[in-house]
Amino acid sequence: MSNWIIKASELWLEPFFERLKAELLKETFIQADESPLRVLTKDGQPTNSKSYMWLYKSGASGRKIALYEYQPSRNGKHPKNFLEGFSGFLQTDDYAGYNSVENIIRVGCFAHARRYYTDALKILPKEAVVESTHAFAALEYFKKMFYLESKWKELSSKERQNMRNIKLKPILEAYLSWLQEVQPRVVKKSKLGQAISYSLSNWELLSNVLKDGQCELSNNGAERQIKPFVIGRKNYLFCKSPHGARASAIIYSIVETSKMNGLNPFYYLKYIFEELPNTKLTNPGALDHLLPWSETLPEECRTPLKSQK
Repeated sequence: MSNWIIKASELWLEPFFERLKAELLKETFIQADESPLRVLTKDGQPTNSKSYMWLYKSGASGRKIALYEYQPSRNGKHPKNFLEGFSGFLQTDDYAGYNSVENIIRVGCFAHARRYYTDALKILPKEAVVESTHAFAALEYFKKMFYLESKWKELSSKERQNMRNIKLKPILEAYLSWLQEVQPRVVKKSKLGQAISYSLSNWELLSNVLKDGQCELSNNGAERQIKPFVIGRKNYLFCKSPHGARASAIIYSIVETSKMNGLNPFYYLKYIFEELPNTKLTNPGALDHLLPWSETLPEECRTPLKSQK
């Protein structure tokens, strides 16, 4: 059964994956994340070494696309190769591997920066007055930022950028001044010290959110999108081979992209497998009628998913 799935992926779904990838690379804002994956038989490498499933997704303002890619390592050459031809804003965590991607402006994640402060609060003694701590003071800045962003959710990218420069920028400037004032008085290796260092060392990436309204305040969208794979991995534990891992990535991509576009994955895959064998893949635009936002998709592809208890 696994061989059937792998062969179906190689023959039919890979070309469609490449078509989706071409659409994703046209976007001007992409979010990315990666998560470890165990693959049992990797060429010439120990079976206990880490492989990775990489995720690349469009932002809220663009086409709804989420693509997964299996790679045998976390080397920065993988996002560089995958995103070749993309030009725009790339939002990630602070992993340096993404620095190898060319022709992009990296955007940081305020959710990651905030998480360091929440971790600092967790280790406080029970008798501590939380409201009097530096971590609590820092979180107040984040509270204001995310509150403003929630109010601008329905705005156009241009309108959101204008509002950020008017209202968000002063908060960022105040937060930076606070960081510079507090840092000399904090132990660098403490949880609070690490939180402050994270924001200061990534300040350029974090402040790049002001450059374009389609950029998001956090990379939570990518983290949410990789969650289906993480949940699945807890059940199946590993992939038997690189071929299986690649097939999994392609199938995850098509299923999750279909769900993002409000489609029923079962009927959508059924339609794809009915159409692809009769499609001349060498013809330009041959796959356009299968794209998840195509208006020519049969109505059954839009059948709502049944709620699962």
